Amino acid sequence: MIRVSTRVRLTLAALVLTVVAALSLIGGARAFFGSDDKTAYFAEDGIAIRGYDPVAYFDQGAPVKGSAEHSLTWQGVTWQFASAAHRQAFQDTPEKYAPAYGGYCAYAVAKDQLASIDPTAWRIVDGKLYLNYSASIQDTWEEDIPGYIKQAEINWPDLDPARQ
Repeated sequence: MIRVSTRVRLTLAALVLTVVAALSLIGGARAFFGSDDKTAYFAEDGIAIRGYDPVAYFDQGAPVKGSAEHSLTWQGVTWQFASAAHRQAFQDTPEKYAPAYGGYCAYAVAKDQLASIDPTAWRIVDGKLYLNYSASIQDTWEEDIPGYIKQAEINWPDLDPARQ
């Protein structure tokens, strides 16, 4: 039988407590600063959705240009809003309003590619905002929305630039 001194036991106990405390702090930091599960958002010149207000798609049922006056930074990009109320709504629950697939073209993601978007080519499906490259691509995507979403969900984890 190996005999461990009290000093060694106390040192090991202190080490274990230090590791547990550090892990707790990391968990608390994640809760405060947000999850490690980040998505890279398409942001031309650092601005998401080409400056359109993500909340307006839900609230007004239309693409509405945001302004720098009502902006915030989330997930490393600037989001612009048409009003302070929209900015606050997004700040409260950004995952609710942020577009699927990092704001890249939903059809392109289904085809295992990344492509930019036209903010006027959009659709909300099951409470999620989907954007497309153009109106004509949107028309193609709308021919089989469930099928394209299903394939995009499979492709997105490997395409997401944040995970590369």
